[in-house]
Amino acid sequence: MPASNAARWGQRLGLTRQAVLVSLRCAIASMLSYLVAKGLRLPEFYWAPISTIVILLSTIDPLTLAWQRFAGTAIGAALAALIATHFNANWAVYGAGIFVCGILSAALRLSTAYRFAAITLSIVLLVAHGRPPWTMAVHRFIEVSLGIAVALLVTWLWRVQADITQ
Repeated sequence: MPASNAARWGQRLGLTRQAVLVSLRCAIASMLSYLVAKGLRLPEFYWAPISTIVILLSTIDPLTLAWQRFAGTAIGAALAALIATHFNANWAVYGAGIFVCGILSAALRLSTAYRFAAITLSIVLLVAHGRPPWTMAVHRFIEVSLGIAVALLVTWLWRVQADITQ
């Protein structure tokens, strides 16, 4: 009767079948992102599982969020590399970069991607990496895109209600 004991403990803890399945799906997808990114020897591999978690545990449609994150990461990475190639990063250059991220996102009709563009620009510009800016930007884009791809693949293969609070 171990199964019934487990079920009783689950009920006492307020666990639902949905919460267990969402948690399991997120854990498996995150591990997959981690293993693929490590296998590809990406320098900051941890961005892949972080992106997977962001997509899988969002309250909005995974495909919509994936597109926002993908487009925003591309905008932020490209702009940060361009800025870092021509300017020394300081508070004014950084602030101008964040402003331009917003303007570019709006002009490209991707205003929902602005937050991801600003986050990526911040990481590429403000974190000391010791590598050329374009290399850092490409790495960031690949790492995030890998996490997005794994999240979408797992979402497509394994449908589960995403709200674990119910």
